[in-house]
Amino acid sequence: MRPHTQAARTTAPKSSWLGASRAGLRRAKSAALPTELTARFAARSVAAVKVLSVVGNRPQFIKSAPLSLALREAGIDEVVLHTGQHYDPELSQVFFDELDLAEPDYRLGLQTADPEAMRPRIEEVIEAKRPDWVLVYGDTNSTLAGARAANAAGASLAHVEAGLRSGDLSMPEEHNRIEVDRTAALLFAPDERSRETLAAEGVTGRVEVVGDVMADVNIRFVPIAREHSQVLDDLGLEWGRYVVATVHREANVQPARLARILEGLGFSADPVILPAHPRTRATIDREALIVPQGVRVLGPLGYV
Repeated sequence: MRPHTQAARTTAPKSSWLGASRAGLRRAKSAALPTELTARFAARSVAAVKVLSVVGNRPQFIKSAPLSLALREAGIDEVVLHTGQHYDPELSQVFFDELDLAEPDYRLGLQTADPEAMRPRIEEVIEAKRPDWVLVYGDTNSTLAGARAANAAGASLAHVEAGLRSGDLSMPEEHNRIEVDRTAALLFAPDERSRETLAAEGVTGRVEVVGDVMADVNIRFVPIAREHSQVLDDLGLEWGRYVVATVHREANVQPARLARILEGLGFSADPVILPAHPRTRATIDREALIVPQGVRVLGPLGYV
């Protein structure tokens, strides 16, 4: 999950992701390598590298797509581990299907968000596969579990979206961000602001500013979505004349607050589409909350 205070980072460099991520993986082990690596040299030089990617929820499946494809194109051996933090097919399998992601090599199937339940199982995979790098994304409990497992197993840790901060220590995700960045050997920061944050915190890992991985996803998949998606026709919507809302943070799905959010959405002049997380839908149904006319509550949607 991204800190809301960082929403302006769409001005960050869009994507030196493929080149910079390859180069960063190599430079963290050999600082003598040049800063600019051609794709051909990168593919040849990292062919022996093995990466264990730890994912567990919807944002991570999406974020991992461009990097997994880049690793595949470079001939880098990627082992994918799905923690099972999001185990509902609507929150999981649809993204592997839509984004051309390889099926996970390991599915822990734990159906829990407890990082300490995940950690020993991830550590077992690290011990078995002996990756050169353990790669984690964002700030979820799967991220934290992967980082702790890498640290316990003595594996090198790389963190995508390093340096993002909300400044709100009441959020568990903020603590996850800080702990993971402190233990990572290689930190992929999306922008200069994130690099400065990491420098101010005194992190010891190597920081690479690589741009916004979500911009990479959009660049790659938006044309596909525009060509193939039928969602506007299915919902009877006019292009540019609707609002998409999402409400899933635990604090926002408390009954009283969620009721006020729904009430506020009802004031929109355009129809509101609310793809609801199962937790949000459960609160609406359990508490019999009023959904205003013009607000359409749907199940979770895929990315494309």
